[in-house]
Formats: sequence, C-alpha cells, structure tokens
Amino acid sequence: MNEHHASDPHLPMLTFPQAEHLRNLTADHFLARLGISPRLEGDAVVSADGRRYPLSNLAHQCRGVSDAHWPDLVQQHFTALDNASRGDESPAELLAGAYLRLLPADAFPGDAADSFRYTRPVADGLLLALALDTPVSVRILDDHDVARAGLDRLWAAGHENLIRELVEHEEVTGPQGARLWSVYGDSPFVASKALVLPELARATTGNDLPDAGALVALPGRNLLAFHPIEDGTVVDAVNDLSAYALGAYEDGPGALSPRLYWWYQGQLTSLTVIDDETRSFSVVPPPELMDVMKRLHAQSPPAPQAPPPAAPTATAHGATDELGSDTTAEHVARLAGRPGALAATFAATKRLSDARLAADPDAGALETWEAWVWAMQTGSALFAAAASPAGTVDCRVADEVLSLPVTRPMPGADARAWLDAFYLAVVCREQDRLTMLCNVPMDDLRRAASYDAYVFHWIETLRAFWLRRPMDDVVQHLIATMEASHPHVATGTPSDFLNLIDYQPIAVFHRLIAGDRPAFTEALAEALSHHDSYWAARTAASGDATRHGRAALGPLAMACLGHDSEFPVDTTAPSLPKHLVARTWLGEFPT
Repeated sequence: MNEHHASDPHLPMLTFPQAEHLRNLTADHFLARLGISPRLEGDAVVSADGRRYPLSNLAHQCRGVSDAHWPDLVQQHFTALDNASRGDESPAELLAGAYLRLLPADAFPGDAADSFRYTRPVADGLLLALALDTPVSVRILDDHDVARAGLDRLWAAGHENLIRELVEHEEVTGPQGARLWSVYGDSPFVASKALVLPELARATTGNDLPDAGALVALPGRNLLAFHPIEDGTVVDAVNDLSAYALGAYEDGPGALSPRLYWWYQGQLTSLTVIDDETRSFSVVPPPELMDVMKRLHAQSPPAPQAPPPAAPTATAHGATDELGSDTTAEHVARLAGRPGALAATFAATKRLSDARLAADPDAGALETWEAWVWAMQTGSALFAAAASPAGTVDCRVADEVLSLPVTRPMPGADARAWLDAFYLAVVCREQDRLTMLCNVPMDDLRRAASYDAYVFHWIETLRAFWLRRPMDDVVQHLIATMEASHPHVATGTPSDFLNLIDYQPIAVFHRLIAGDRPAFTEALAEALSHHDSYWAARTAASGDATRHGRAALGPLAMACLGHDSEFPVDTTAPSLPKHLVARTWLGEFPT
C-alpha cells in the first residue's frame, strides 16, 4: 500500500494526504480569524491561548463528502465551538440541562484531565461525565460547574434527564440470526442510554431485562445496540455485536468504543480484549457469562446463522417464497448508499438461496441458480474491501455494478461469513473471487470476531490449498485444524454443532487431498447425513419447521471440488443438489 492510500496514524478515518489537507484548512481558518496559526498536534490543533481542539469528529464529517465542501465544514465546526456556552450558567440552569454522558476513556489527555476530576471510569474504555445541553451546543461540565450546582444533585438530574431523552429504535436480525435492538438518533446521548438500560429496554422492547442482563455495543455517541440475554442465541449475538461495534466505531463520527460490553446488575463489563501492540481484538466472556451462555444453549440451542423463511411453494416456473427476489433486490439496491448493510444483504441472499433450494432440491430451475449467484456475489462483496488497496472497489451484485468504499473491517466480515462466502464461490466456480477471498488479511478476520482457533486454522487450510501453496503447508494447516477442533480444545463452540456441522467439510477435504476416492465418498455421505440429523433435532427442539431447509453448504462445496477433480459424487444423494454440483447453469448469465 503506498502513502497515498495509507491511513493517517492520528486520524485513521482519513488517508495521510486527506488528513494533511484537513490540518492545513484548519490552520488557514485560525490564521484568517485570529491572525495567528495554531500548533498542529496530529489529531488536534492548539490555539495560542493553549486551548486544544480535537479534529476526530470533524475528520469523520469530512470523510463522507467531497473535499470541495471541507472548508465550509471547518468553518461551521469551529463557529459552533465558539458559540458554545462559557460556564456562566446558574445552578438551576445547570440542573435543568445536565445529562449523564459516556466518553472515551482518553477524552481528557494530559493536563486537561485536571479540570475534570469529578469524572469516573465505568468500564474499560468508558468514562462517565456530565454534559450540559443548551439550544446551541453541548459541552462537558468541568469541576467549576460541578462545584456551583453540587455533584450529587447533578448526577441525579443527569440521570432523570437521560431517561427522558427521546431516541429512535428498531428490532433487527444480526448476520448470524440473533435478535438485536438498534437505538439511534440525532441526540448526542443515545449511547449514554446504556447507563439507564433497564428503562431503555422497557421503552423499546416492552419487557424488563432478563436476569442475565444484556450484551451492549456503544460504537458512537449516536448509536447503541443491545441483545437481552434470554436464550441460546446469545452465542450468535456475541459475534454479531462485536463485529458491529468494531465496524461502526471506525465509521464515526462521535466514536465512543469498539468494545462489546455485558450489562449485568447495573454494571458494564468489557468482553473485548485489545492487544495494544498488534491492535488485535478478541472477545473473552468472563466465567460467569460463559456459564450463562452454556446453560441457555443447552436449553435452547442457537443457530449459527439466520433462519431462512418458511419453505416456499413451488410453481411450474420455479420457486416463489415470502422473502422473494423482489425484497432481496431492494436490499441490493440500497447497498450503493449503505455499504455497511452488506452483512444484512448477505444474510438475506443466503436465506433466499436456502428457500429456493428447499422448493427445488436438484437446483434445476434458473431462479435457484440466480439466488445462489446473488448470495455468492454479496458474500464476496462483503470482503472485497479488505482485499483492495483502493479507496473504492467495484462489485457486481445481481444486475448492478456497485462502487463501494473500502472499509476495514466491514461490519459482519468475520471468519464464519468468510467461510460461507468461500463455499458459495466454490459452488459457483468463481475462481477470481476465490483468489480475492484468499487474499483477505487474516488479521482482519481475527479482529472482526472471536471464534475457536480451529475456525482460523481451517481458513488457513483452504487459503493454502486454493493459492496452490506447497502441499506440506496445506497438510500442516489441516493437522492444526483437526487438533484444535477437538471438543476439549474448542470449548467456545457447541459440541453438537462442532461435530455434526463444522467438522464435516474438514473430514471430506482430508479425503480429497489424500486422493482416497472411496473414503471421500463415504465421508461426504456421512457429512450430509449429519447435516440432516442436526437440523432435524433443531427443528424438533424449536418447533421451527424452516430450520430443516438449510443447505449443507460446506459439504456441498467439498462435493463440487471433488466433482471438478473427477472424484465420484453421487448427485442423487439427498441434500446434494445435482445441478449445482454438475455446473449445469455455469455461464448462463454474467456473474
């Protein structure tokens, strides 16, 4: 990556030249207004009187618009700061406008912290402060303000005002199927609502928080997402919310925290562990939460991805279903303006591909092939940004060629999504997309979400195989995958899902690279049988008849690799769509 595309070390939301341009515009603004150039300090400017002006929020605003508009944004930003309140409010005015406010732990660098000694940490990466909301500005109260009105009175007033603050919300389904509540709005206190989460949950969900509490992501001041911990989908919610927190945090503006938190009995506990040297992120639930997750999973086994809609009704011309290609096309059409929605669109196209296949088990209809191509395209697009050094990347999805901004990591672009995207590209025989996927940095996948080590070893195995690295490398990665996938080692993955679903493509691949055709045939049949028995059990446990309509994606991809290597593949086997294996529709339309 050359310097032109490299992120600025102090303002990583901008490239190095963009950040320099913003600093120069800021210096020019100060010179024109005050006649004196400020001192530049990487992520801030310092005026002649020593006042420090952080540039992060301004940089986030500039990132999303043409640089022709940057001078106006700079002027508006600093004019608003000049018009902010100056600390001459009466105690009554302070109490009326006070709000509890969450800030990043490093909000007051150096000597600035001396003016805000009343603030206190509430969790890793989060600082609790008081803010004053006025008609023209919002400012953080300092020690002098607090002394005028009284700290205890301000805490109480800030708490009550925060409860009454109006926000918007909606219930959403995460990429892996967990039910999440998204809270957002123009208010700068949206994320601070985590401090009054029980009241927020009652207002949004209509129910009290369960005894186990909730998972909470607070990526920016205007964003909050939470998942009440009430059933086994908490396992999926950990992955969905941790990926969301990291991606939305880097999108800004008003970035707050890239961490995932556990709200329990009024306390926030960080589940995210950050290695400051490598800037890698992992999610490590404490033992108390792990016990809760295991108990809930045993009572209500979670699904590793969003359940598909009800099985469609077949017609003479193919399949129709409740999700429908029209709805999926709407998801695709929105991508140009909302690239962050790629994960949700990928989930929607996978549900459609499952639904089509449930109605057309042999994949003999063109509509079925079209649905699988859409899923393949959106899955590849989810990771295209991570493999591209450019500012944008062109991705074909359905009949559209979308120019998507490069964002690292794209929300939802984690290791499990990578495996799904890889399997789909194998089924669709998309060689260029497979190569692109194999060039996604492993560090991006590890930062996006935390999984048991065998998942990443398996990805390394597939990468080494597809990129035609020495067979010794492939075998070493495969051995590491097998060793790390032992249930006593992979303690973060439910054992039945690990044994019956996740391990099966690994076992089939082992026979493939060994060249053992009879063993390959036997392992593939066993994988398909385990797939059916696993989802039949989930159907019986949940009463959700749609769960049994899921495609055996991993074994299907291995069957396609075997077919293309002239291994015998029984395309009459249940759960093995023969027209996908046999490449019947390949080249039917541009992909």
